Amino acid sequence: MDRSASLRTDPERGRRTAAGWGGTMIATLAALVMQLAGAGAGAAFAADDPTITWAASPANEAGPDGRTWVELELDPGESTIDHLAVRNLGAEEITFTLAAADGYLTSTGRFNMLPSDQDSTDAGTWIDVAETVTVPPAGTEIVPFTVKVPANATPGDHAAGIAASVYSVNASETGNRLGVESRIGFRVMTRVSGELRPALNVAAISAGYDLSWNPFAPGAIDVTTELENSGNVRLEVPVSTAESGTQSGSEESGAPDPVQLLPGDRRSTIVHVSEVWPLGFAIVPVEFRPMVVEPDGGVELMAPISQDIFVWTMPWPHLLILLAGALIVCALLLGRRRQAREVERLVRDAQERGRREALANGAPVETGVPAETSA
Repeated sequence: MDRSASLRTDPERGRRTAAGWGGTMIATLAALVMQLAGAGAGAAFAADDPTITWAASPANEAGPDGRTWVELELDPGESTIDHLAVRNLGAEEITFTLAAADGYLTSTGRFNMLPSDQDSTDAGTWIDVAETVTVPPAGTEIVPFTVKVPANATPGDHAAGIAASVYSVNASETGNRLGVESRIGFRVMTRVSGELRPALNVAAISAGYDLSWNPFAPGAIDVTTELENSGNVRLEVPVSTAESGTQSGSEESGAPDPVQLLPGDRRSTIVHVSEVWPLGFAIVPVEFRPMVVEPDGGVELMAPISQDIFVWTMPWPHLLILLAGALIVCALLLGRRRQAREVERLVRDAQERGRREALANGAPVETGVPAETSA
């Protein structure tokens, strides 16, 4: 579950700080527990009291109806009524606070809604729900809520969330008071009718080669892409790479999950291509196959986007090994030539000493070329 936190000042204790006034510092920590995209409405528990457990899910007038979140299609100015089921899984009667807020996708693609200390400006302001609901132990309460689209709402998809929360305050040994808000809920997606403009922008793309430490093994390429939903409907974008003609046996080994993008979202993804031999360079064809996600869960295919990425795959360890081998061979050859020259010099010196000794002893020394003998 996604969690976020914020600090607040307790108005009962004023705004004095311990450093400035010698008083007690008071802070409130808001821990927000949200229902994630694609998951069922699970149970949450209060941070200070695990016996307080509850769940929230979409429902009809009779009770939970099996939906994981709410999908609506409305015209500008139109409104509709839906229902929220709050289940108290504990052994005591609990009063829950109900609230709605704008929704968004986290950097990992999971759904969350703005924390209670941030103001909503979009679909979170379209939802009207009771402020609180009291649920008996092991009981369920069905709460209606209204979604009213403003007359000037822009066409396309708008994300919001609705949640049930509990708030508790604990006092530490030093006198500080720590407040914890825990909540669980689900997303409410509203598609406003009008001109739908699906559009995907490949904002940035890059690739890097990871050379294997083993000079006799292939390396891998990581292709990083940054995608932007520049349209007004949510998209699902699978990213894949094809085999490159300059690679030996390269293939996609770890394609990431499809990227989920709400209108205006921008997110990075990485595709890992293994078994890439360092042949100097590689060309990696990358393909994006965006799909428009319909409110009924279906998808509508868009035109794919393809792009070739040039990557340097220099075999530095291999080149170093070859260079070292060449240097060793050159050193051996130079050593042998130096040794041969030294032997020739020693022979010449020996001959010269012998000639001098012969001259000193009065012995004749043959200096010419010996005459040819005939048979």
